[in-house]
Amino acid sequence: MKVDDVDLSPQMENYVKAIALLGEQKKVVRVKEISEHLGVSTPSVSSALDVLTEAGLVEHEKYSYVDFTEKGQKVAAGIQRRYQVFFELLVDILKIDPEVARQDACELEHAVSTETLEKLASFVEFVKNCPENQQPRWLNGFHEYYNTGDCPSRG
Repeated sequence: MKVDDVDLSPQMENYVKAIALLGEQKKVVRVKEISEHLGVSTPSVSSALDVLTEAGLVEHEKYSYVDFTEKGQKVAAGIQRRYQVFFELLVDILKIDPEVARQDACELEHAVSTETLEKLASFVEFVKNCPENQQPRWLNGFHEYYNTGDCPSRG
């Protein structure tokens, strides 16, 4: 998927996301931590870091820490945003269990165009920013339909 004019495979996007997440938790990110987080071998991480370094997204020297470049920080933020839009759609609007939503959001984030993502982000923002007493009736009706199998009355 193309994120901020960088074309990355879903696997490379997962590496970027892992580096960002680990970077939020710790001061420095190491190859071993990425390996453990993603459940892959350290040679796989090293190969991925070579790709990300060549793309200008990370700085990494063998046996050293991994740091994002400025470009890498922007790409990571874009990937995080894509994930967050889907996670919020699934959990806050469709009421999917958060554990299921985490997995599904991770899959969905790789599959949609920027145009679709922007429309979904606006939709999520619209629904979440409606005052509680003004939530769209159709959304409440959808949840009733999902839970009971019966269409709500039109009254």
